[in-house]
Amino acid sequence: MDNTQIPWVVVESGSILVGSNDRSILFGGTGPRHEVNIDYSFRISELPLDFKEAVRIVEDTEMELVSESEWQLAYSRGLISGIDGTSELLADAAQDFWGKPCDGRPFVKDRNSPQIIRRWKSGLADSLTVFTHRESAKPEYGRIRLVIREHSGWSSNPSIIPEKRNTTSIFMEEVLICLFVGVFPSFVWASFNASPEYIYEGWLNLILGGIFFSIFTMLFWRPKQPTWYYESGQMIPRKGENKPN
Repeated sequence: MDNTQIPWVVVESGSILVGSNDRSILFGGTGPRHEVNIDYSFRISELPLDFKEAVRIVEDTEMELVSESEWQLAYSRGLISGIDGTSELLADAAQDFWGKPCDGRPFVKDRNSPQIIRRWKSGLADSLTVFTHRESAKPEYGRIRLVIREHSGWSSNPSIIPEKRNTTSIFMEEVLICLFVGVFPSFVWASFNASPEYIYEGWLNLILGGIFFSIFTMLFWRPKQPTWYYESGQMIPRKGENKPN
C-alpha cells in the first residue's frame, strides 16, 4: 500500500495543549500539561491502520507513525474521528512528560515506559497509558495512524520541559495539605467531640488519623499544577489554561 491508496487529512501548523495538570489518582492523567508548538504542516491518515501493516509501510516509504501531539492537533480541529470502543496506539511511550521536546516529535522516555493510546468513547477520545510491547500489541491496541510531515527535520536544540518536577515544592504542598486538611481538623473535631483526657492521651492517633485522611484525599483532589507554555523559544510554567498575551 502506497500513500495514494490511503485517505489523508491535511493539518496546518499550530499549537496544542497536551497532558493533564491534575495530580489526583482517580481524575488525573499523564502530566505535566504543556503546550506543543508544531511549526510544520502534515498529512495524517483519515483512518487508523493495522499496526503491523503500518510498521511495514513505514519501513518502505516516507510515511511515519503519528506522534501524540500531531494526533491531538488533528483531533482538536475535528479532522479525525473513531469508532466507539476502539483504541489507537501512538508513537509516544512515557510515564510522564518531564524532559519532553515540545515541537511535535514523538516522545519515548525509555524502553520500559507504557504506550500512550487514545480510546474512543461516545465520539470522544480519552488519553490512556498501557504496558504493552508494540510487536505483541493486543488487537484492541493494534491500530495506528500514519503521517507525512512537510519539513526537513526537527531542531537539535528544541524547547524542552525540564527533566524533573520540582520535588521540593510538591513535598511542601503535601505537608501543608496534611496539616490543614488532615491533622488540624482532627484536633478541632476532638476538641468538640472528645474529652481533654482523650486528646492528651491519644494525640498520636489524632495525628496519624489526620495524615491518613490527607493521603486518602489524593484519590479525588490535589491542587492543579502549572501548565508549561511555549514562550520566546522556551517552556515557562504558568497557572491556568489560557496562554498569557
